[in-house]
Amino acid sequence: MGRLDGKVALITGGARGQGAAEGKLFRAEGAEVYLTDVLVDEGIETAAKIGATFIEHDVTDSDAWTAIVKRIENEHAHLDVLINNAGIFHMMGMADTERELWDRTIAINQTGVFLGLQAVAAIMTRQKSGSIINISSIAGLRGSGGAFAYGASKWAVRGMTKSAAQELSPHGIRVNSIHPGIIETAMVDEFSRKGINENVRQQIPMGHYADASEVANLALFLASDESTYCSGSEFVVDGGMTA
Repeated sequence: MGRLDGKVALITGGARGQGAAEGKLFRAEGAEVYLTDVLVDEGIETAAKIGATFIEHDVTDSDAWTAIVKRIENEHAHLDVLINNAGIFHMMGMADTERELWDRTIAINQTGVFLGLQAVAAIMTRQKSGSIINISSIAGLRGSGGAFAYGASKWAVRGMTKSAAQELSPHGIRVNSIHPGIIETAMVDEFSRKGINENVRQQIPMGHYADASEVANLALFLASDESTYCSGSEFVVDGGMTA
């Protein structure tokens, strides 16, 4: 038996990277998986490979959130897991961050999570169960001066997680945040462009970047019934960077 048999999961930013790794693992563990993303071609390809359903989705669009949750409810009558995974990353200090970059980062990384929380709250409240997993970052645990907007958005995700947990836990809904360190995904291309890859690697006590599957394994625990008493907590997967 799979650890997610009978569950339905919605994963944003699922076309590649962490979202794709989570989708692949969740399917292997028996879940029906819906992947959403603005990267349509990659999303369709990923979903086809793992046996998931892909939906084009801009997480800043509240109407799209409503339509996706309604579709899942019509097709399965329940939604058990939401992973708010979609996000963007840019390295830019506070003084150099232009308003356009700030607004876009907050819209995707913060407002997108808020809209996801709102969108699934009603169906999960009706079924009196659910697990919401918000992907924050170690940038949501400490200062991140070199990526100011990103850090601000990830602190917000951490705070929203705790507030949502207080509101939703009485209805049987668990809300937790995952705080990855440096994961080997497209996001680390920014380090290569800045020429700081080796410098960043040297800051990791374990000495290497994580594979996306290592984040997916933690997400699996939080999505499963093995974590039924966990809510409002931060779960860190960073190779010791914040130790």
